[in-house]
Amino acid sequence: MGSMREYAAFIAATRAPLADPASMYDLVRFATLAANGHNTQPWRFGIGTNQVLMIADVARRTPVVDPDDHHLFVSLGCALENLSIAGAARGFHAESNLHDAEQGRLAVHFKPGPRENSPLFEAIPRRQSTRGVYDGRPVSEADLRLLLGAARVPGVDIVVITERQMMEKILELIIEGNTAQIEDASFVRELKDWIRFNPRSAMQKGDGLFSASTGSPIVPTWLGSLFFGQFFRVDSENKKYVNQVRSSAGLAVFVSEREDKESWIRVGRSSQRFALQATALGVRHAFVNQPVEVHRFRAPLAGIVGLPNRRPDLVMRFGYGPALPFSPRRSVAALVEHESAI
Repeated sequence: MGSMREYAAFIAATRAPLADPASMYDLVRFATLAANGHNTQPWRFGIGTNQVLMIADVARRTPVVDPDDHHLFVSLGCALENLSIAGAARGFHAESNLHDAEQGRLAVHFKPGPRENSPLFEAIPRRQSTRGVYDGRPVSEADLRLLLGAARVPGVDIVVITERQMMEKILELIIEGNTAQIEDASFVRELKDWIRFNPRSAMQKGDGLFSASTGSPIVPTWLGSLFFGQFFRVDSENKKYVNQVRSSAGLAVFVSEREDKESWIRVGRSSQRFALQATALGVRHAFVNQPVEVHRFRAPLAGIVGLPNRRPDLVMRFGYGPALPFSPRRSVAALVEHESAI
């Protein structure tokens, strides 16, 4: 099954600077550390002179949980934000036309400029979706303002909820959505395909949801696959989410103005900035997206957050807690398909 010591060395290598830290390849490395659904890493890259082409990798779609590719394009937005922040830290100003995203291709051009080494850049290798129980401590008003300020992106509204009664209302939708998903056999099959039950599997694949990253035990792949359905049950999973949400300091709901791929990329950029600022402040985060993934719960969620007739995009919980093992990442070499002028 491999060992956690081997896995820690693998993670350190995937997050270490490349030989030439000023290269486009190293900027791509930072992009690959972005948040993404099921850790499918649905992206490929082309590299040219001071240019990076981001390409949606539709072979890594999750059609059951994400039938309209919403999460896929949000994931591209997260990667784009990492790419832009890393470029600024290396002395390159990133420019991109989000209208091109409708075709699943996004060209990012870099122009020389002053270095902008920000706390968000320093947080990129340390950010993780921490899917565990937090300690319940509140986040200060000053830090909440920093989180909202960092995540401000045109076309995206962010509603931060720390009041317990409202959090409970959203928790009810999370539980109902989670129940609906677990009772859907196709959802369970798709999810199981992306779970890596031990360090060796996580290192070999370089993607997916490593069981130890969610606090689950490490088991041989054959055993995990055989018994997954018996342990992945409605009652136990709902209890887990109740404990996780109630131990969190708050919830953040991201809602775009429009329902198109450009807007979804903007949501990704906003949520990534929120997550990086949280990481810089020592605040953990994780997604609880069941109410936006199950269509019938979107309208009730939009009503709770005071944005009716809009489609909520993401739900993120945040708070203080211990780190868990990082998710795996594929190598930059595996993701860059060509070197040419774009």
